[in-house]
Amino acid sequence: MANLLHHFATAVERHPDRVAIVEGTGRKVTFHELRTRVQDLTRNWHRKGIAHGDRVLLAMPVNADLYASLAALWSLGATVVLPEPAMGLAGLRHAAQSTQPKAFCASGYFALLRFIVPELWGLRLLVPGNGRGDVPPAPVQDSDTALVSFTSGTTGQPKAIPRSHAFLMAQHDAIAPLLDSDDVERDLVAFPVFTLINLAAGRTSVLPNWKMSRLDRLSPDRLSAWIVQHHVTRLLIPPALCETLSQCKDKGHLHTVFTGGGPVFPDLVTRLRQYEDLDVVCVYGSTEAEPIAHLDAHDITETDLHDMAEGRGLLVGRPVPQVALRIRDNEVQVAGDHVNDGYLDPAHAKENKIKEGATIWHRTGDAGELDDEGRLWLWGRVGSDVMTPSGRTFPFSVEVAARHWPGVICSALMNVSDRPVLCIQGDADQFPNWSSLARKFGVSEVIQVKKMPMDKRHRSKVDRAKLKHLLGS
Repeated sequence: MANLLHHFATAVERHPDRVAIVEGTGRKVTFHELRTRVQDLTRNWHRKGIAHGDRVLLAMPVNADLYASLAALWSLGATVVLPEPAMGLAGLRHAAQSTQPKAFCASGYFALLRFIVPELWGLRLLVPGNGRGDVPPAPVQDSDTALVSFTSGTTGQPKAIPRSHAFLMAQHDAIAPLLDSDDVERDLVAFPVFTLINLAAGRTSVLPNWKMSRLDRLSPDRLSAWIVQHHVTRLLIPPALCETLSQCKDKGHLHTVFTGGGPVFPDLVTRLRQYEDLDVVCVYGSTEAEPIAHLDAHDITETDLHDMAEGRGLLVGRPVPQVALRIRDNEVQVAGDHVNDGYLDPAHAKENKIKEGATIWHRTGDAGELDDEGRLWLWGRVGSDVMTPSGRTFPFSVEVAARHWPGVICSALMNVSDRPVLCIQGDADQFPNWSSLARKFGVSEVIQVKKMPMDKRHRSKVDRAKLKHLLGS
């Protein structure tokens, strides 16, 4: 079975002079230059004793060296450990404690952490540099672990997820058809996994020139300028960036947006489609299974919009062909080659893995239903439902509807002291209207919040734990 390294090698042979990566600094790196960099790093780290099966903790800026380092370590048969970036230093320490790596691969100020963080003391330090001599690639088996990454940790301590080379190829096979194009595309990519897919496909990836942890500080003018400057034709971005895009005056040659990593609400899709020639594709997935389903905005009907406004939930589209999907006790469960079947700590599997013969089902923790057309509708997280006079109600039933109300920017239905409360960020002058509309859903208490707390990873999901804290519950 071919792996991502083989696909990358083929891409280099076919398009050596094509730009592989445009860094946030504006520096352009061709496929040939990137392969040369991979070879240099492979030689350098081979001399430092990195071998097949070694775990290497990697912390670097998102640039060409990050992807070259991944490829170099895989060429040596090593396993790359990627900490959860949204957790900052705590995520790095947790990754080191969970995986016990042999070496720490870092550049820039990240390398200084080796002298500050106790968990990194004594680890071999790998920094990007040049090497000499030839290093034969290590024999890599499909079952060898290529990556260890982590869940977001929004519902507890992040779980370490091992991903084999076969898993990464299965994920490639699930995502690649979605990104396939007969034209030469230039993708602005905010999700690292999609850059890996592009490198394997011989496609140019333009990296953000802003910090992903500070999406709320990115102005529409700056986003527009980056798109226009680098002739970007497609965006692969979270919903928070789509909000910024909807305010851009110039989108250049942009024709398609792929968005996910958080709920993609219909009002946002409508704002994006103010550009008549812009296609919008909503992608639903999770850390353990990406992608699960996708929805082309052109396929959203007036009936669908009406149903969402009336409380049916959030339409996320049809499951991808590579995944098996079922609903059990209102929960979305998935299985397939690109659905991870376990965790580094086997104890974590007890919570959300169901083994039935040779099939392992992943419990996504999302509640929802399949409609008569086989499309998936989401209701919110399992266990997030509240009791109203109308009965059991899940958050998305009200939150998606509320996005259609005048003056609403963001909302969250919460269970506060055993009573349903709808928190809304928006125009305070509309408060009486919100209260009236909420009562139609059995919610009698509405609270206005000045600014809704959002997740650190993509700033596209309400941080419900922080919101509960702000509400004093």
